[in-house]
Amino acid sequence: MSICVENVSYIYGKGSPFEKVALEDVNLTIEPGEFVGIIGHTGSGKSTLIQHLNGLVHPTSGKVTIDGVDLAEKSKEATAKRHSVGMVFQYPEHQLFEETVAKDIAFGPKNLGCDEEETDKRVKSAMKFAGLDYETFGGRSPFRLSGGQQRRVAIAGVIAMHPNFLILDEPSAGLDPIGRREIFARIQSWYKKGVFSVILVSHNMDDIARLATRLLVMHKGHLVLDGKPMDIFLHHRKELQECGVDAPPLTQTLLYLKEKGIPVPEEAKTTEEAVEKMYDMLGGKAHAN
Repeated sequence: MSICVENVSYIYGKGSPFEKVALEDVNLTIEPGEFVGIIGHTGSGKSTLIQHLNGLVHPTSGKVTIDGVDLAEKSKEATAKRHSVGMVFQYPEHQLFEETVAKDIAFGPKNLGCDEEETDKRVKSAMKFAGLDYETFGGRSPFRLSGGQQRRVAIAGVIAMHPNFLILDEPSAGLDPIGRREIFARIQSWYKKGVFSVILVSHNMDDIARLATRLLVMHKGHLVLDGKPMDIFLHHRKELQECGVDAPPLTQTLLYLKEKGIPVPEEAKTTEEAVEKMYDMLGGKAHAN
């Protein structure tokens, strides 16, 4: 199951005095098994692009298909394909509406036609995934939760629908550092098990470098870079900076040290990995002497 974006352009307020081009002639294919990171400065078209991937909005020109089915079609097949792509919005309160957490998470499975037993099973499993105890939070109002807890409920609501593709728009917003690590650890675990492919929009370059297998860089509605994250971070910094973004702080530091003649593993994705590789490099040098 692949998502194919073909010559997609999108114009907000077309024909009005406030007309604005958000996407222009974007082409890409997202394959099963990919963990795709999307970055870009505010207004680059990131959010507009991901809203096309499950048919929330339709292109002004071009088309988005899943397995050849145009998501703009009004058919049962197109509806089923749209349901295969789950999205967690940047602001979780925008997608919460039921009187209790359990009912909110159950809405998606019920809408897919799941019976009561299957729905209950999915709700409990999704809450466990999101780090929400069913007995503690199931009967509570989602609107009386903290921002971080609301984010967990929103993620659980999407997970309960068992999507093939999971789109996350700034998923760590509102989470404390521990909660952020927990959510990403769970998402990565399920991704590695082949439960779903992931499309992650984030301003956190460390997360992108550590998690993504592919990186898309948006700028002024155009897809300007598409490749392996570390290749882009290491070899396309000028283009990144022209787009208003940059490599992760760790990568910037390692590149600076390398420019000063200090041997460092500039391709390291985490501080722990950098320390381990530098230790090995120093140990090898000491052994050689």
